Amino acid sequence: LLEGKVAIITGGASGIGAATVRLFTKHGAKVIIADIADEPGKKVAHSVSPPATYFHCDVTNEKDVRAVVNLAIENHGRLDIMLNIAGTIDTYKGSVAEYEMEEYERVTKVDVKGVLHGIKHAARVMIPNQKGCIISVASIAGILGGTSPYAYTAAKHAVIGLTKNGAAELGKYGIRVNCISPYGVATPLFAQLALNEEYSPGPVSKEDKVKMEALANGIANLKGPTLEAEDIAEAALYLAGEKA
Repeated sequence: LLEGKVAIITGGASGIGAATVRLFTKHGAKVIIADIADEPGKKVAHSVSPPATYFHCDVTNEKDVRAVVNLAIENHGRLDIMLNIAGTIDTYKGSVAEYEMEEYERVTKVDVKGVLHGIKHAARVMIPNQKGCIISVASIAGILGGTSPYAYTAAKHAVIGLTKNGAAELGKYGIRVNCISPYGVATPLFAQLALNEEYSPGPVSKEDKVKMEALANGIANLKGPTLEAEDIAEAALYLAGEKA
């Protein structure tokens, strides 16, 4: 489906990002992982065949995002797919009356500014080619209230807004701009919300995965299926393909 396509995946060191790296590589894409978790990122890069390229990239730093996009052009001559998956979430989950604004700045710097950096620099190199695909990961928190902490909720609403604006502007250049809004998936990021603890990038333990899935399934409207990171990767694969 993606034979020969060049894709950058931010947040590709773990969770949904890592699942997407594996699936895109399987379908023939040349993948560049952009992340700040160097060891997990390199492990993911070397675990796929052909190996992905790992590039240390802090999405809050525009110079880093510019550099990884330039790397795609230097190594492959083009960028076909940009996936903005890197994200974080609030550690404070109490009342808004006691909310620390530093937390808001920290989260939105990654989840909003980082996504805008990705859209901006992907557009920069896609517009001359008159084609491309930009996909960002939002959340049901971008549609509903009360499911997640304040900064994360605001940020995911913003991602949907950025996606709509990007689609409205860039469509005339043949560039498709979409986002995916997942429910809770057992990833390191969701662990911070569901288990109320810091979680390092990399594989989630089986015990913690069971706990997170039990929590998510308990409050889900649709009973039966359990959402996996691979399901989100499949949605991204469809959106990145020519049939989307």
